[in-house]
Amino acid sequence: MLPWTSRPTHLAWLDQHTRDLLDFGRAGLVAPGGGAAYLDDDGRPDPSQGVQAWITCRTVHVYSLGALLGVPGCAPVAAGALAGLTGVLHDDEHGGWFHAVDAAGVPDRASGKSCYDHAFVLLAASSAVLAGLPGARELLDEACAVYLDRFWDDDAGRAVDTWDVTFSELDDYRGINANMHSVEAMLAVADATGDPAWRERATRIAAFVVEPAAEHDGRLPEHFDAAWTADLELNADRPGDQFKPYGATIGHGLEWSRLLLHVEGALGDDAPHDLLPAAVALFDRAVADGWAVDGADGFVYTTGWDGTPVVRDRMHWVAAEATAAADALHRRTGDARYADLYATWWDHIATHVVDHERGSWHHELDATLAPAGTVWPGKPDLYHAVQATLLPRLPLGPSIARAVADGRVA
Repeated sequence: MLPWTSRPTHLAWLDQHTRDLLDFGRAGLVAPGGGAAYLDDDGRPDPSQGVQAWITCRTVHVYSLGALLGVPGCAPVAAGALAGLTGVLHDDEHGGWFHAVDAAGVPDRASGKSCYDHAFVLLAASSAVLAGLPGARELLDEACAVYLDRFWDDDAGRAVDTWDVTFSELDDYRGINANMHSVEAMLAVADATGDPAWRERATRIAAFVVEPAAEHDGRLPEHFDAAWTADLELNADRPGDQFKPYGATIGHGLEWSRLLLHVEGALGDDAPHDLLPAAVALFDRAVADGWAVDGADGFVYTTGWDGTPVVRDRMHWVAAEATAAADALHRRTGDARYADLYATWWDHIATHVVDHERGSWHHELDATLAPAGTVWPGKPDLYHAVQATLLPRLPLGPSIARAVADGRVA
């Protein structure tokens, strides 16, 4: 039997679902003054959330992909969101980008300048360049300069995490999450600019991830100090943190599994030989610890270091990354078990995660698979869901926007 990703009917379903997602909330996505609004469950802007850099960047990226796909109405959304990165979210005094501005347009200075946000600026600008958006190349040039000057630690071969808003004081915290999204962004920058140094940086981060994952039986430490010593107990008192949860994050094991294969695909014959075994180990551990471990389908959010579930709510992005990782491993290895899991998880998404009444995906389900909003209220972005519909139709390399721009969508 053909795997789903070899069936034209499934590929057609993915294509339609991409378009359905892009339609969700489109009319209200661009915030007044530029940037992307945070959307509620019905796709309406939630002014209380202000305009956030990472959501704005994801919107630029996703709707640039829509424009590259030839979906009418996407380019104006991408351009409107991009205007937030060149306008209200940009720090004209100290450089870089604010984490957010509130409903009155006042910048969030307390959160400082994060690598997480700036990695997404790199990704957004790269996709916007390939989509031909005005001002995108200037934005990308500035984002590259800020990232290399402030966040890239060439001696360590990975990125630091957070500065104060003036770029005067660097926090001692180091995080895997920001480095993970840096890998994705670096591959995209390389494909948008033709500069191979960005692939080399992505490879150095990927090489670091392999070792701590092996040391912890496939459970990847998320949090480190300035010397890159793992802090396994960080946030044990608030395990459901949006960006720094305690313990092992199931979705990041799956996402890293896929990204290691993208690094391999970008490098070709020059790729390190340990990326595929590491991808398999991360995937297998995440599935064993996370999928349907407490009597209901779905992936738990986090576990302790013995694999015991900690936060049992199901996040939509974890299911999205699971399908993408399973498909990538199936194509890389030919092992049918990955194709079987891919089909199982899309059945789960279509049955429980997709909101067939109001559109998009429920961003969070509780342990009984009922919609919840404990960690992620509303439906703030489309990034993971849209990529889940595109990645099975693209090669493992080059990066998503480059492949779409080159007409390599199945």
